[in-house]
Amino acid sequence: MDNTFFVSSDIISSANKIKEEINRSFSGELVNDYNIQCENHCSVHVMVFEKYYSRVSNRLTLTVILDDVSGKTRVHYTSAGGGTGVLFRFDWGAADSFAESVRSALSDCIISD
Repeated sequence: MDNTFFVSSDIISSANKIKEEINRSFSGELVNDYNIQCENHCSVHVMVFEKYYSRVSNRLTLTVILDDVSGKTRVHYTSAGGGTGVLFRFDWGAADSFAESVRSALSDCIISD
């Protein structure tokens, strides 16, 4: 899965779309929201979400990083924490499902890099 892409919307609009998508789910919640303004007018926005998945009887995290360092809004995301065991990280696809909510939220503004 390619977990980095560019969008035509700005960082704040993109972050809000992602928050709305996660908040629509039953147990999804924003755990942390952090924004850095750089001296050269670029910014970096980091959001960490958490959601309970019954298929793995566990909470997963989703970390989303948005930046405009290159002049256009880049989105990077990863999901983790759904493994059901000490030695294996098998999560029945729960992490991929949670991560896909980022791409779903921004599907109308994804552009090619």
